[in-house]
Amino acid sequence: MKRFGMAAQIFTGLVLGILVGALFYGNETVMAILQPFGDIFIHLIKMIVIPIIVSALIVSIASVGDVKQLGKLGGKTILYFEIVTTLALGIGLIAANVFHPGGGINLSNLAKSDISTYEQTAKTAEHSSIVNHFVDIIPSNVFQSLANGDLLPVIFFSVLFGIGLATIGERGKPVLNFFGGVLEAMYWVTNLVMKFAAFGVFGLIGVNVAQFGIASLIPLGKLVFVIYGTMIFFVVVILGLIAKFAGINIFSLFRILKDELFLAFTTASSEAVLPKLMDKMVKFGCPKPITSFVIPTGYTFNLDGSAIYQSIAALFIAQVYGVHFSLAHQLTMLVVLMLTSKGMAGVTGASFVVLLTTLGTMGLPLEGVAFIAGIDRILDMLRTVVNVVGNGLAAVVMSKSEGKFNQEKADACLKSLQQSS
Repeated sequence: MKRFGMAAQIFTGLVLGILVGALFYGNETVMAILQPFGDIFIHLIKMIVIPIIVSALIVSIASVGDVKQLGKLGGKTILYFEIVTTLALGIGLIAANVFHPGGGINLSNLAKSDISTYEQTAKTAEHSSIVNHFVDIIPSNVFQSLANGDLLPVIFFSVLFGIGLATIGERGKPVLNFFGGVLEAMYWVTNLVMKFAAFGVFGLIGVNVAQFGIASLIPLGKLVFVIYGTMIFFVVVILGLIAKFAGINIFSLFRILKDELFLAFTTASSEAVLPKLMDKMVKFGCPKPITSFVIPTGYTFNLDGSAIYQSIAALFIAQVYGVHFSLAHQLTMLVVLMLTSKGMAGVTGASFVVLLTTLGTMGLPLEGVAFIAGIDRILDMLRTVVNVVGNGLAAVVMSKSEGKFNQEKADACLKSLQQSS
């Protein structure tokens, strides 16, 4: 008899959440009962992410030893991320122009939601110039950045600290061993947290369905169809071609990460799978130092699903309001999205905030985002999956480019999956 694994548990939580949410649609008492399940799970995830990122980056960078080698890896990684993310943005713009999802929509039939919290965050971001955006990468108080969960400043500090440990050699070994122990302990904590995943998914999905219902989402089905179709095309074709050039099959990567992808889809939070994603890629043959550097960095610089969503959603809102964007305006939007998407945390709703910032920059009404707020959760689910696949593939590509990918481990991992299925 097959073990009732994590994917099966999460799927059960998903189905039960949908059933309970649909059965008690609009019932605030039931929503209040379900909400803590989702909140506890998200809090548990946020609790473990920062310690894992800090310890993983410090250990990986200090273990490399050769600072020149680290600089080479970092440069190649950022260049790869920028190319793939730009492709994602471009494909999103093309899809929005071809399928025109915002055309012929009756505004009075669209679900509206409160976006005041997103607006406030977006207004704060709008007042920050491009120069300030890069200045903010450098933390004035690293402990404050840690407390706030600001990934970019934390990554910046962790990289410098790791380089410092690598530079001082033997004197840094005790500190390196300490962070190595922290990393191993956090992996154990992660496995413990994941045992609560099914309950978290049950609560998150249940509240979502109970609050918005299913019928209210029908008018926006075209937008969902276009975004989902574009993301599937991007993963299968674009990332599939990249995987082929790297010498692997994209569907093999799906099989390796099936549990993580399902968890990402149901929770709409890529942070929920960060620890397990790194662990799986190491088991698949990617060296731990490269994996621990590439994937956390990708959570800031390589969010392909979010890029597709933002470009299509921005044009969707322009189309809803009858605003025509010329090619020049769309190219400007692409540049704006390239800048505003950097530093976006891999947490639920972050893409929504970036979209608001972009709309304000392009002169589009922020109220338009209220039309898609009700289905943002559904859109967030698949874009999170695309983000996870893109960063998992990036670890393979960078490992291959450094000549350090272990093909024997990869073959053994796939063989083990075949035998267990």
